[in-house]
Amino acid sequence: MTHQEALAQSVRALGGTWDTQRAVTALRDAGVGEGDRIQLEKRARKALRDVAATGLIVKTDPDSATYRIADQ
Repeated sequence: MTHQEALAQSVRALGGTWDTQRAVTALRDAGVGEGDRIQLEKRARKALRDVAATGLIVKTDPDSATYRIADQ
């Protein structure tokens, strides 16, 4: 399972607002969160961007990595 797939699965299951820390936790819980804090945060932000590219989530603040579920 890729980081994007793991995060998308968590987003679908849990909904709500997503930031770097919540994404790191979700990736760890899915068993794909390995590395030091900086590596984990980089992977989480990349996964958030990848999931956003699918249209599942949208960025809420242009100055931070904060996303919410896209309006259906």
